[in-house]
Formats: sequence, structure tokens, C-alpha cells
Amino acid sequence: MKLARPEVFHPRIVFASCAALPEGDSDDAGLVAALRARGLHVSWKPWDDPVTLQADLVVLRATWDYSERVEEFVAWTRAVRNLLNPPALVAWNIDKHYLLDLQRDGLPIVPTRYYGADETVPPPTGEVVVKPAVGAGSVGAQRFVDPAAALRHAGALQSAGRAVLVQPYDPRIARGETALVFLNGEPSHAFTKGPILPPAGRGPQFEPTGTFAAEKLGAADPAEEVWEVGHAAIAAVTNRFAIASRDLLYARVDVIGGADDPRLLELELVEPSLGFRQLGAAEKRRAERDYALGVEAALIRLGLGPLSHRGM
Repeated sequence: MKLARPEVFHPRIVFASCAALPEGDSDDAGLVAALRARGLHVSWKPWDDPVTLQADLVVLRATWDYSERVEEFVAWTRAVRNLLNPPALVAWNIDKHYLLDLQRDGLPIVPTRYYGADETVPPPTGEVVVKPAVGAGSVGAQRFVDPAAALRHAGALQSAGRAVLVQPYDPRIARGETALVFLNGEPSHAFTKGPILPPAGRGPQFEPTGTFAAEKLGAADPAEEVWEVGHAAIAAVTNRFAIASRDLLYARVDVIGGADDPRLLELELVEPSLGFRQLGAAEKRRAERDYALGVEAALIRLGLGPLSHRGM
């Protein structure tokens, strides 16, 4: 791309994706234009492309294959020059053991038991969900009513060196979950996610690349009690890592249930879809602009602002 003013420093920004979806799932398509409107230029690259190591700033967007190469991915997050969200948050958030940390911080989570790869999983009672502790896109997550089948699935995951989570199946998930999106630490918008897991014993249906489970999304207007769970999650993670909430470029807080008993299902800080396509045109432009402003603020904070001049 030919730059209009080559004497002005133009930071090299990369949206990190994966080989199966090199430009994401198209939900983020408007972000490129939003950044360009701020005088910022971004390119999409799979996270393991060596070009990412030369970028001034890498923003995680669609790195959905990281769970297959966790150690390599974590090492890469620490090798790039600057990463959003920061590497320490990413390493913590990759392993769903973080749910127990948030429970200790006082958040109402979906009841969760965590078992390391070398720990014995006791026979579960009732309908449960068994999933890998490190995973993306619902890969490896299944529902079970048969304790023996649940243990076989857990054992298969552990045999592959993976820790597992066992959670009671909450029937409210049949009505879907609410995804609360925060940009720069502030509430932005919300959308609904239809149930992903099919009845017990079957795996979810995946989109054509096999990277993540197909989801039915829609607009949402969550109750204040649901938003309170999101605010508490943002406060917990920013306190834990001693960062200002405005420095958290994006977060998605997935909640099940309504005002009577909302429960945190997941806090997504690595590669969540942010549901821009579920918004009306004006709200979509506003959210994408807020995202671009967050990237711009991060560049200024890092001394990489677009008004910096070469040679100064």
C-alpha cells in the first residue's frame, strides 16, 4: 500500500488469525475501515506467519487453532513486539481453570470441577458437560447422561495430555446464552448465542472449516443483573493483572440465565467473535469506532502513535 505521507510513522498493525480462516469469519470486516478512518492500516496474517514478529502491534482476532499448539502459541504471544490483549492475560485465559479463580473472586460461575491430565475423574451424576480445559470453538465439548461414556471421553482427553472440566448441564442453556461485549473496559453491546451442544452423546456441528462450532446468533437486550456479572468479570480480571480497565481492548462475557440467577459460563479474552454483525448499522459503526479508538489509544500508550515522525 502506498502511503500518502511517507515521512509520518505508520505503525504496522496485524490482525492475527489462523490458516483455516486467514481473514477471520467476516464479523470483523468493518474494523479494517474503522481503523483506516483513524489513519491506521492493518493487515490480516495467520498468527504463525513470521511477518507477525515484525509488526509494531498484533491484535488477536481469529487464532482459533491455538488449542492444538498451546505451548507454541503462548511462546509466540511473548515473542511479538506488542500484543492485544496482553500476553499474561492470554496465558491465564487460555486455560479454563480461570473460572475457579473468578469464583474465588466472588463471581457466580457455572459449577465447575477441574481435573488435570493425571488426575482421576470420579463418575459424574446427572447430565454433565465434559470439555477440555484448553480449547476453542467448543471443540471436544460434549454432553453426557451416561457416567461411563462421560468418563471415557474425559479419559480420551486426558490420554492426549489435556486437563478437563466437568460441569452439570444447566437446562437454561437450551434458551441460549448472552454474550456481553466490552470494549476498552466499557460495556458496548450484547448478542445471543443459541445452544451449541446437541443432546447427550453427540458432538456439536462445526462450520465448514471445522475450526469452531456453528452458532445461531441474534440481538439481545440483557437485564441489568446480567450486565452486573459482566462488570464484575471485567473488574476481577483488571484487578488481578493490575491494569486499567480501559487497557483491556476487548472482552466477551458469556452468561446463562436471566435476572434471577445469571451465571458466568466463560470470559473470553483471546479470540472471541464480538457479534458486530448482530448490530444495526448505526450501532455497528459506533462499536467499530470504539474498537478503533482502543487500538489507537494502545499505540499512543506504547509510544507508537500515528503522529510520531520518523527520525524523531
